[in-house]
Amino acid sequence: MIKKRMLNERELDRVIEMAWEDRTPFEAIFYQFNLTEKEVIITMRTNLKTSSFKRWRKRVNSG
Repeated sequence: MIKKRMLNERELDRVIEMAWEDRTPFEAIFYQFNLTEKEVIITMRTNLKTSSFKRWRKRVNSG
């Protein structure tokens, strides 16, 4: 079960920035923000435009 974690605007911006970077593993985001890979995906889906989210997922899955 996914726990609800409230991020402030600054944290949310940083999570999105880290996830968007190809060199940042999900483990680093978990270490800093205690968000699982699934929670990061949900965060990205919620906060990005559909086309941006799809492009990001394609990049993440191809790496």
